[in-house]
Order: sequence, then structure tokens, then C-alpha cells
Amino acid sequence: MEESSLSIISLILSAGFVVQVVMAILVLMSIYSWTVIMSKKKVLIDSKKDIKTFHHRFESEAELSVLYEALPAIVDDRTAMEDIFGSGYKEFNHSKSTSNQALIMNSERAYRSMNTTANNEIDRLDGSLSVLAMIASSSPYIGLFGTVWGIMHSFIGLASVKQATIAVVAPGIAEALIATAFGLFAAIPATIAYNRLVSQVEEIGSKYTAFIEELFVSFQRQQ
Repeated sequence: MEESSLSIISLILSAGFVVQVVMAILVLMSIYSWTVIMSKKKVLIDSKKDIKTFHHRFESEAELSVLYEALPAIVDDRTAMEDIFGSGYKEFNHSKSTSNQALIMNSERAYRSMNTTANNEIDRLDGSLSVLAMIASSSPYIGLFGTVWGIMHSFIGLASVKQATIAVVAPGIAEALIATAFGLFAAIPATIAYNRLVSQVEEIGSKYTAFIEELFVSFQRQQ
């Protein structure tokens, strides 16, 4: 196992400058993708916990006004669910008129406001995922470029050799193929994580939508 590891390291160190640059780029891309994956995973876990916690408070509190008064006064200190509820409740009580027409208009404004707040939160959760998708799609091609470049130079070097044997050709090709391996090493985790994270964001978005509909019904009942 140790000899194999040392052999791979020696191939990396003996690779051409361009191939080494390609591998360095892929390593940096892989590190960045893992940073995005771990940080985004934590954000999504916090969002799911917020949805569960606030929805429990919403169901256990009979009066919406009491729940609204318990929200942090500073909007930036509120969680996503608190912000959605707060924006809707504020719009619903924007007008002091108690006429049926005014209440209908207030509830519609509240519905639009809550959807806008939820969409802004979804945009925040989607942040950096496009970069993850870019890494997933481009890494194999970057690695392939390094492989093609390395193999091309290996064959150019064979022009000065009178007799080409496997012993002569193999090291150069092996050095070049490592670049493809680096590309796959960066792309595979990024692809899996991107698909998983996108599905989780969509799930959270569906829960926001369900809560908005539930709150909208509560507003309509007060008409």
C-alpha cells in the first residue's frame, strides 16, 4: 500500500508543469466544493430545525397577535419562519379598517409579502450551489485537458527515442491519466452533493409554501 502511494506521489511530482497546474487547480476546486457542501449542509439543517420549531409555536399559540409580539423587534435577528410570519402579519394589520373589503385586500397583501420573503430565503439557501454545479460539470473536462496535454507531450518525447517500449511510454501516460483522476475526484462528490442539496432546498421551499397557505387561511378566517 505504501509503495503504491509513493508511486502515485512520484508520478505527480514528475508530471509536466501544465499537468501539475491542472492538478493544483482541481485540488483547490475540490477543497472549495467541500467547504460549500459542509457550510450549506449546516445552513439547511438550521432551516429545517427553524421550520419545525416555529410551526410548533404557531400551532400551540391561539392568538396570532401574541405570537407576533414575541418576535424579535429587529428584523435581521429573526429566523426565516419568523420573518415570513412577521411580514405577513404586519401587512394583514396594515390597515385599521375592519370592513370586509379592507380585510380581503390586507390578506392578499400579506400573502404576496410572505411569498416574497420566502423566495428571498430560498435564494439565500440556493447561494453557492451554482458554483458547486460548475465544479461538478467542469472538473472532468479540466482533468481531461491535463491528460490530453500530458499524453501529447509524452508522444512528442517518443520522437527522440529509437525504440518505443511499454517501459518508456507507460510513465508518461500514467502521469497524464492522474489529471483525469483528480478531475473525477473533484467532480463526483460535487455532483452527488449538488443534487442532494438542491432537493433539500426544494423540500424547504415546499414547507415554506405550505406554512404560507396555512397562515393565509388563518387570516381569511378573521375576515
